Amino acid sequence: MTAVRRRVLSVASECAPLIKTGGLADVVGALPGALEPCGWESRVLLPAYPQVLDQLDGSRRVWAEDDLFGGPACVRSGTVDGLPMLMLDAPHLFQRPGGPYADGQQDHPDNHVRFAALSWAAAQIAQDGVDDGAGEPWRPDLVHAHDWQAGLAPSYLKYAGASVPTVMTIHNIAFQGIFGEDQLDRLRLPRWDFHPEGIEYHGAVSSLKAGMMHASRVTTVSRTYAEELTTPAFGFGLEGVVAMRRRRGEMHGIVNGIDTTVWDPAQDPHIRPYSAEAPASKAANRAALLQEFGLAEPTGPLAVVVTRLTHQKGVDLLLETLPGFVEAGGAVAVLGSGDPAYEQGLRELAARRPDAVGVRLGYDEPLSHRMYAGGDLVLVPSRFEPCGLTQLYGLRYGALPLVASTGGLRDTVVDATVENLAAGTATGFLVTELSAAGLADALGRALRLHQDQRAWGAVRQTAMTSPVDWSSSAQQYAALFTELVR
Repeated sequence: MTAVRRRVLSVASECAPLIKTGGLADVVGALPGALEPCGWESRVLLPAYPQVLDQLDGSRRVWAEDDLFGGPACVRSGTVDGLPMLMLDAPHLFQRPGGPYADGQQDHPDNHVRFAALSWAAAQIAQDGVDDGAGEPWRPDLVHAHDWQAGLAPSYLKYAGASVPTVMTIHNIAFQGIFGEDQLDRLRLPRWDFHPEGIEYHGAVSSLKAGMMHASRVTTVSRTYAEELTTPAFGFGLEGVVAMRRRRGEMHGIVNGIDTTVWDPAQDPHIRPYSAEAPASKAANRAALLQEFGLAEPTGPLAVVVTRLTHQKGVDLLLETLPGFVEAGGAVAVLGSGDPAYEQGLRELAARRPDAVGVRLGYDEPLSHRMYAGGDLVLVPSRFEPCGLTQLYGLRYGALPLVASTGGLRDTVVDATVENLAAGTATGFLVTELSAAGLADALGRALRLHQDQRAWGAVRQTAMTSPVDWSSSAQQYAALFTELVR
């Protein structure tokens, strides 16, 4: 273990297991533990939503401000499941029903204010530290900002002339935290930086662009996504900023990992345990999953879909191709929610073929574990996917990923081509042409390979032994952080 210990403040809007709407929370919750062996001590700064503040053990008030964008606020320090946390307790901003961003019906109209407050608190903590209860303040050597909700933290530090380095990580560039010029004064942002080479974005302000412009370094969650973001098709209007940072060597793609203690088929309490070395019980999990969804034993593979039911996730392509997959002997179990039209389409497909298609609308974490354990395939035909965790869960549990060739999906899945099968490196299937025909072709390849159970078992073995944990990625983050604080 490294003798010199550095400190990083991770700033985010969600963190597993406290509060989660997607993969961002998993990353924020898992990365601190992975950085620890690399010599980096982490604390996570999170809004004190009603559902998370009560989970904070040993809560102490360590920072306060009388008027934080409209009301008093303080930061409370403590731990959750051993993870050191700092929570921004600002009742006028965060004590609301619903999720972190919406009331259950629509987004909160002042989200830009709420998360600017989070960024402001992060910048103050980075400069002044917080009372550590040990005689000297805890002050980070570096601030790690996640997505637009923390995007103004590098900006506030830059405007203050602070020397604390910052890293801005883009988990999904499609969400940018855009608000009007009329909010500049309210959010303590200087008007002199409101221009295209600053924080202006088409006459408004983009919190994400601000972070990308002002952070010491910018990262995103896979090498391929970093390349894709330089193009109009993926950059969502910020491709020029990405290209500029890449030209300067200030943009890095570091693929996500997963928490392999939570996602471990050998010790998962939700399933019949098995491993790559002893995979026999996977068959029992498959049988249990078929029974749970009321499906007949298929002659082909059992595919699972665990996703948001949106256009981005390629659900329209699934609706076009799954009937043919089922007719050819496959079966499919779906867990997710989203676009009502896609939900209805899946219900209709299940009604036509109740023996081969099962659908559960909503989200159920234990059920997702059972699906990865029981599935032969996990389908991820996303139109874009910065990194994706679903395919990593599939690899870990031996549900071979069948994925679009984009972002982190392409970086983490080795296609079952003839050459890769012969070399013993294949771990799944890539859809190289993302269309209904391309997806149908990949499903056909999976159906054919499944007929050779020895070959299928060999690919599954390779998939389950693929590195999907945080060790390599944490070392890359640690090296980047160390470079910046030297």
